[in-house]
Amino acid sequence: MIRENLEIVEKNIAAACKRAGRDRSEVTLIAVSKTKPVSDIRQAMECGIRVFGENKVQEIRDKTAEITEPLDWHMIGHLQVNKVKYLPNVACMIHSVDNKKLADEIEKQASKAGIKMDVLIEVNMAHEDTKFGLSPEEVVDFVKEISPCEHINIRGLMTIAPYTEDPESNRGYFRDLRLLKDKINALNIPGVNMDTLSMGMTGDYEVAIEEGATFVRVGTGIFGERDYSKQKL
Repeated sequence: MIRENLEIVEKNIAAACKRAGRDRSEVTLIAVSKTKPVSDIRQAMECGIRVFGENKVQEIRDKTAEITEPLDWHMIGHLQVNKVKYLPNVACMIHSVDNKKLADEIEKQASKAGIKMDVLIEVNMAHEDTKFGLSPEEVVDFVKEISPCEHINIRGLMTIAPYTEDPESNRGYFRDLRLLKDKINALNIPGVNMDTLSMGMTGDYEVAIEEGATFVRVGTGIFGERDYSKQKL
């Protein structure tokens, strides 16, 4: 099933890139493996997948302890400050930075580890009460506030668009996130040169690619429905 699903996803990504006049190499597929067993991840690896996304720190720690092959692990879920210490040299990127306290802790732990952590700023484009993330209006000031952090590399923006049966209804959110990234780059904030847009999930990743996504996060479309009763904190 996973192999067949990946073939469909890859075909869809390639088609979306073609429609947008983009090169396929501009888009990275993140296989969202949260709640899924290591056996599923290994099936995806056999199909050539090397980039995986997890929502929970404990789960990413358990899986990276068992899977020792060189993979890129992305922390894409809401991140508690007291869990940041486990991520340096485990996750290659944190997608969900949305407050100064969290940024300060990432700076602290990355400094301890002697690394520079790639991060994305999470933006709540639709102003949904149930979602984390900064409002679009807050992002520029936040980027300016944390840009002096020497061990944080602000790579771009991330959003989780509303769940919808109609992917087209999210096009405006994806377009506006791209425009926000371009606006920030035009400000020439010292140390900030954004090249990444993490947007689009199973239901709308093709539209996100058409609007400039560089990372798409696909879980259900690859691994099938999830059993959240098995999820670790």
